[in-house]
Amino acid sequence: MPVFAVETAAQRSPAIVERGALTTLPDHIPVRAGCVFVVTTEDVWRLHGSKLQGALEGREHHVLFFPGGEERKRIAEVEVLADRMTAAGADRTSVVVAFGGGIVGDVAGFLAAVFMRGIPVIQAPTTLLAQVDASIGGKTGVNLAGGKNLVGAFHQPLASLVDPEVLSTLSDREYRAGLYEVLKCGVIRSPKLFRVMAEQSARVLAHDPEVVDWIIAESVRIKVEVVNADERENGLRRILNFGHTFGHALEAATGYTRLLHGEAVSFGMRAATHLAHLTAGLSAEDGVDIFEVLDRYGPIPSLEGVAPEALLGRMRQDKKTIHGSIHFVLPERIGEVRIVSGVREEVARMAVESAMADLAS
Repeated sequence: MPVFAVETAAQRSPAIVERGALTTLPDHIPVRAGCVFVVTTEDVWRLHGSKLQGALEGREHHVLFFPGGEERKRIAEVEVLADRMTAAGADRTSVVVAFGGGIVGDVAGFLAAVFMRGIPVIQAPTTLLAQVDASIGGKTGVNLAGGKNLVGAFHQPLASLVDPEVLSTLSDREYRAGLYEVLKCGVIRSPKLFRVMAEQSARVLAHDPEVVDWIIAESVRIKVEVVNADERENGLRRILNFGHTFGHALEAATGYTRLLHGEAVSFGMRAATHLAHLTAGLSAEDGVDIFEVLDRYGPIPSLEGVAPEALLGRMRQDKKTIHGSIHFVLPERIGEVRIVSGVREEVARMAVESAMADLAS
């Protein structure tokens, strides 16, 4: 059972990767905790709710259903959830459990961060993307019309319970979307993980437990290592945004309805790789390797009708843009990236256009 310790100035908490980890939920609830509020979606509860229901037997708890979807990841929904908690008698001893994908984790985590100025949260992710990324590191937040995650807080969970068993119910599309975040970890930090994703794609796509459990654990290890070095994203943690500057812009430009987050990140990694050829000296060989693995786990939805200018406009509003300068995470070689700013807009446009042309061909 791989257990990785997230160690920040405020607390030390485990990220546990184990089949059946969800049943250990009671072990991570404080002894003097009050009511437990499980924030989830109806479909997740229908598929996996019995696991938590059994784990919480004998303890006061309420299940709060969130509609789900990026378009509902807004402050108004947090207010609705907070009102329901208040009506149920929640207080400062209450605990929130985020039981779902990345959107649920972000919303429930933000709810816990702001309810009565902060109560504990436990992350229980049920999608691959949430298991390897969103549930680790304490980032929470909601979207504004102008961009993704523009309102949020850092709020570290008491624990992240990563249970690969629940992935068996994911659709093929949802599963592949999570694999792009795994691939991201390989590009930024682990040539070995990248090679496994490249050479063992058939086993990965077939949900082979041995390889799937390993790529999840390796991704969680990387995320924890980076967070421990830079919790508040002042330096090293920014490398986790590889593909996200372009990806977030694409999500916003398409109204958060056309692509899953991982699919948008896939496009973003493709665009960032093109940009790295133009500005960061990435070798043609490494670039081809990245493109080939992205293709292996595709396809992503059509981008027909999306104008490059729409993406560039959204990138100017990204929370990683500082003093009007857009920051990009660009690969220098497999396993190593750097932060680049001051890229001319016409060069960024070329990268976007090249990535779109790849997908249209």
